[in-house]
Order: sequence, then C-alpha cells, then structure tokens
Amino acid sequence: MRPDTYTKNPDGSIAIGGISLQDLAREFGTPLYILDYASIVRRMQHYRDALQSMRPAGRAAYAGKAFLCRAMVEVVQQQGLMLDVVSGGELFTALKAGFPAEQIIFHGNVKTDEELELGLTAGVGQFVVDSLSELERLDRLARRFSRQAPVLLRITPGIDAHTHDFIRTGHFDSKFGFGLADDIADQAMELALASEHVTTNGFHAHIGSQILETDPFVANAEALLRFSRRWHERAGFWPRVLDIGGGIGVRYDETDTPPVLDVIVQRVERALEALTPPDLEPPQVIMEPGRSIVAEAGATLYTVEAEKTVAGGKMYVAVDGGMGDNIRPALYQARYGAEVDGKRDDAPDCVATLAGRYCESGDILIEGASLKRPQVGDLVAVWATGAYNYSMASTYNRVPRPAVVAVYEGTADLWVERETWEDVMRLDKPLKFAQRRVNA
Repeated sequence: MRPDTYTKNPDGSIAIGGISLQDLAREFGTPLYILDYASIVRRMQHYRDALQSMRPAGRAAYAGKAFLCRAMVEVVQQQGLMLDVVSGGELFTALKAGFPAEQIIFHGNVKTDEELELGLTAGVGQFVVDSLSELERLDRLARRFSRQAPVLLRITPGIDAHTHDFIRTGHFDSKFGFGLADDIADQAMELALASEHVTTNGFHAHIGSQILETDPFVANAEALLRFSRRWHERAGFWPRVLDIGGGIGVRYDETDTPPVLDVIVQRVERALEALTPPDLEPPQVIMEPGRSIVAEAGATLYTVEAEKTVAGGKMYVAVDGGMGDNIRPALYQARYGAEVDGKRDDAPDCVATLAGRYCESGDILIEGASLKRPQVGDLVAVWATGAYNYSMASTYNRVPRPAVVAVYEGTADLWVERETWEDVMRLDKPLKFAQRRVNA
C-alpha cells in the first residue's frame, strides 16, 4: 500500500526515498505526486526476471497508460522492458524520449490514420488490431508506405474478471477486440492472413484491471491457446506471440490481497506445455503490467486547508487537491488509504471524510478515513496513487495540475513541472465576434 522506502519517525514525521514529506512540500509545493524510484525499479525487475524464466523466455511490456512521462519512458528502457502505448500521444512521447520503436506495442480500439502512419513510419514492434476496419486501414496504409505491418489480433475471450465494470475488458460484449462467442475472431483471422501488407504474429487479450485472483489470467492464456490450435488445424497458422495483457491488482488498502506473479507465470507456462501441439514451439508470452508497477510506488501529498463538522457529526477534512488530480474515487468508487504527517502514534484519532477542493459534491477522495486528527496546515499523504492519477488528471475548475517528483536515496528528481495559471490559459484565444444582438 505504501512505497517500499516509506519510513516514519517516533515524532510522526514521514519520509519516502530518504526525504521527508515536509521537505518535499517546501521544495515542490502541494498537491504533489511523489514516486518512489526504488519501488518502481524493483517491480519492473520482478516482472522482467519472472517472465524471462519461462521457456521460451517471455517479456514484460510496461503499460504506459497507468503513468507516462519522458522520464518514465527512460526508466522502462533502462530496465529492459518493452512499452505498451494506446495513443499517438503516448507513442510520440516514447519516440521523443528515444525509446526503440521495435520494442513498442501499439494498442487502442481507435487509432486514427495519423496515428497508424506514425506507428508505421517509426517501425513499431506490434500493432494490436481491434476491429476489421482498422485491419483494412492498416493494410492500405502499409501498402502506401511500402511497409509490412506486424500485428497481434485482440481477442475477447469471454472471461469474467471479478472487478469493477468500468475496468472489465474481456467479457463478450466489451467494446474491445474480436469476440470468441461468435465468428468475428475467425473473420479477423481470415482477413489478416489474406492481407498482403499485414504480418500476423499472434494474439492479445486483456481481461480487466485490479484483478485479485490467479485463475482468470490462466483461463485467458488457455483461451488464446485453444483459438491458436483451431487456426493451426484450419490453416497451419501458429502464433509466435501470446500477449496476455496485464491487470494484476495491488493493495489499495488492508483488505486487498493481490495474486502472486510467480504463481501466475508458472501456471501459464504449464498451460503452454499442455496446449501447444507436440511438433511446435510454444509462443512467447508477453505480459503488460502498469498498475502493479507504479501504483504502490506513488503517493499524493496534500495540505489541509479546511476542517469542519456538519449536522449529524460528520467531519470533513478538505485539502488543496481532489478529483482534478485523482478522478478514480468519483469515477468508479476507488478506495485509498491516507496518513497525516507529523502525528505521533498516541495522537488523537478521528474518522473523517477527506474532501477535495473542486466544485462537486462528489469530489471525495476517501469516505470515512481513519486518521490522526489533522489541523489546517497539516500534510496528508494518500497512498498508492501512482497509477491512473496523473494520467487521468484534468484542469477542471481551471485548477493547474500538480508536479511529479521521483525520490531515491535522499535525492528528489522533478519529472513533470507543476502547471501554472498561465499554463491553463496558454491555448485560449480571444473572442473574434463583435458584440451584437443574436436573433432568437
């Protein structure tokens, strides 16, 4: 739930990466996204090593949608992972940061011609194709650029991952991929194999996010392998790659028990052995961790700006951020833990609602948080915010987005600068219409 390098002194002062929260707030202000570099690297190394132990050796591709900026791209490359992107913007960021295009997997259920052209001319390693129309467009564009487009077909296996509806992606009526429940996946294979400028390398399936069980990941791999066997029997096709996506859950609070990566890898490897025809080599397995790399490595630091108790005794603690920097509680009732800095263990306790500053009744970060009683001016850290906080942030209410700082062994490294009011207005243009009466 907390970063690996979290420490708390007897006086209640908290540090991450060897730097106190007070020092970070003084230097960078609040709200502030904090990332523990050591936590990120350890998790990347765990995925890399666990998958490389497979036969054939598997790969990990960091899912950039969880959190991406230039420095994060550089960390991914430094640790020898591939990179999964879902938009032209993420792809552009990766390329500008010097990431090798051939190590990029380009996802997205909607890719514009401009995005496909960028991927083709850059030479991305795999396009994950999501629809028949995308497959046709990709073949046409590849012909225009005299390229071969390397493709994984996204399969919807019909596996129910027991998670929030908004982050389930593998059910049959999902907006993503080609379903196995009808013949659309077979149609996609027929079209892909007949396409002159498309090279079909294998299949991808992602069943959801924040999954706290092992079985769905194994069932996903088995579904892809059975589909592969069918197409081997039908057309002699056997995949070089099976990309089973990501989705391993994390500890947002004390009730979460994530599955063990090494167990998932071992069971998927057994499925490969059981379902690969004896005269063929098993496909390479790719996993795409995002949340499980960066979520628990992150924290968001806020300053308490107001505190009040309303009718019925409900206590609100209002901070200088909220749904603009963390939309997840409002969007799908995500749960978080929090801690007040500088409070000794014997300080008074309270149960309070941690409220944001935005002009919405639903701007609640944590309902019923158990805290040491805070005062105005105190710092509050919300834990496990490294994934889908910065990446989903907005300037709602024209509030600038926070800075992102990484910490490691007593050094703070600014990865993303804090926005200013000037930044918020930078793209605004003045009115061109003269003042006039508008006819009803």
